[in-house]
Amino acid sequence: MNTKLTLNLDKSIIEEAKSYAKENKVSLSKLIENYLSSLTKTSKKEIKVSPLVESLTGIISSDIDERKSYRDYLSEKYS
Repeated sequence: MNTKLTLNLDKSIIEEAKSYAKENKVSLSKLIENYLSSLTKTSKKEIKVSPLVESLTGIISSDIDERKSYRDYLSEKYS
């Protein structure tokens, strides 16, 4: 259901937004709606993990010192 909204914005911003909307073949209302939607959904967005990734979680031990492993690898490679 659409509802009418009145906004008070700087005239130059409105003109630039109208120009942008026209170049992108979208209405100014839709442009603002999409922007507001993206603002509110990013904080509520839940990261979905695929079943494969879920099944791999915890396979690698967390007590590994990655930096030491990488230094050892480089030392062996360039020695």
